Parts: sequence; structure tokens; C-alpha cells
Amino acid sequence: MIKVEALIRPQRLDAVKAALTDIGIKGMTVTEVRGSGKQKGFTQHYRGAEYTVNLIQKVKLEIVVADDEAKMVAECIAKTARTGEIGDGKIFLIPVAEAIRIRTGDEGDDALT
Repeated sequence: MIKVEALIRPQRLDAVKAALTDIGIKGMTVTEVRGSGKQKGFTQHYRGAEYTVNLIQKVKLEIVVADDEAKMVAECIAKTARTGEIGDGKIFLIPVAEAIRIRTGDEGDDALT
């Protein structure tokens, strides 16, 4: 099993969710997060004062899939979330040792379906 963890722009979330649904991905966890990277933030003016926002709002998607689906899921997210600008995000593929469904006790790939 592989955990696909993607950090994307919030405005691309609906398109990414639709694309993942189209390829058969049903379950995911979505979290609003803040972070910094190459983009390094931006400057805003509020009531005449200038301030720098260096933690940019992103959305984190977490999806655990079978090993043979991970690359397809990552490519789907990358293709759909890409704008070509700095700040499009990152995707991480992380090995998952075990999964257990709490309700039934199903383990491994059975816990994912």
C-alpha cells in the first residue's frame, strides 16, 4: 500500500476531486494547511500598513491505495492541479506498512475497499 500525499492550490481542489472520482478513487482525506516553499509568500496592504504573508494556504490530500494504483493517482493529481506557476504544490508517495478498518477488523488491502 502507498499513501499519496498531495499539497495543492485550494482553487484546484474541486477539479482534482472530480478527476480522482473519474479514475475510481472514492476515499480521501482533505485538510486545509499553510506552508512555505519556493513561493516564499507575498506582500499585502491592510489599512495603510504593509505586511508579508509567508505561509501560503494549501490543501493537503491524503489517499491510501494499492501499490499498482499509486503512480496513476499521482499522475492524475499532477495533471489536474498543474497551472504552470510557482506554488502548484508537491506530491509524496509514502509506503504504508498496514491498514486496519476499525469497524470490521479488515486488514491490508481489504481495509481500503
